Amino acid sequence: MASIRGKAGLNIDTSSGRDSGRTEAGSPSLPAGAASLTTNRTYTLDDLDTIATVGTGTFGRVFLVKDKKTRSFFALKAMKIPDVIRLKQEQHVHNEKEVLSEVHHPFLVRLFWTHHDDRFLYMLMEYVNGGELFSYLRSRGRFSNSMGMFYSAEIVCAIEYLHSKEIVYRDLKPENILLDNEGHIRLTDFGFAKKLSERTWTLCGTPEYLAPEVIQSKGHGRAVDWWALGVLIFEMLAGYPPFFDDNPFGIYQKILAGKLEFPRHLDFYVKDLIKKFLVIDRARRLGNMKPPIVPKVSHEGDTSNFDTYPEDEWKKDTPVPAKDLELFKNF
Repeated sequence: MASIRGKAGLNIDTSSGRDSGRTEAGSPSLPAGAASLTTNRTYTLDDLDTIATVGTGTFGRVFLVKDKKTRSFFALKAMKIPDVIRLKQEQHVHNEKEVLSEVHHPFLVRLFWTHHDDRFLYMLMEYVNGGELFSYLRSRGRFSNSMGMFYSAEIVCAIEYLHSKEIVYRDLKPENILLDNEGHIRLTDFGFAKKLSERTWTLCGTPEYLAPEVIQSKGHGRAVDWWALGVLIFEMLAGYPPFFDDNPFGIYQKILAGKLEFPRHLDFYVKDLIKKFLVIDRARRLGNMKPPIVPKVSHEGDTSNFDTYPEDEWKKDTPVPAKDLELFKNF
């Protein structure tokens, strides 16, 4: 899927493929005030000074803006409503707002405010000024093992958090990972993210990162994010994705074949980790496997899996003096 790419690193969903689409969007008009999603603050565009355009795309533009009251910087995503409708992106826009309104995690970009007028949809978001991980990967060619494992560990934390809220991300790739000014990650671009309790059958994502079950329309769930992590680790450490071709159909064929060819410089442990993520059978895929031991539990308060102890023994202890209780007065 293409993205708006720029210094803000905030992406606006456009079409399939990894190349960015660029088009111009006019300056947004001023909306009426609307309540922030994460604070009690009410914003209008009159509250914001526009500093620069930091990204453009098929149906929108990202502005770096500065709050006149607090002097804080934000990224303002403005999307042309007619183009969103023409490209059938309405549901993706709603998904992004719904998901970002619910989540709060140090490795996920924050959404502060949304609104619309008769021309534009607006999303006021955290400005992550370190840029895209993709840019650093492209300039370096590939990352060292230690760099790849650092970013992978933070991504695992972000994905686990999303999954704990029954949210599937579905668009993990270097372009959607930002770095803050301290070098830590932020996942962005939640247009394909979805609240999911069962499976979904929508074909979406970037071809090189699609899991086999997505391509085969078998219905998919959280396991697709772990597949994508395996692809990402490979790309970070090799400098190219494990499955690539000149056209999406060729990519899909290679994904379904599941044949991995590793560059020689990757060590055994890295290869082993990648192989465990890139398992075609999602029931055996790392991150999605069933626990090896499932305890026998008959009800929520079942104690049969613990030893039994005398119940009255602990009550025989002597009360402690008042001076000792002073140590715990604020407990």
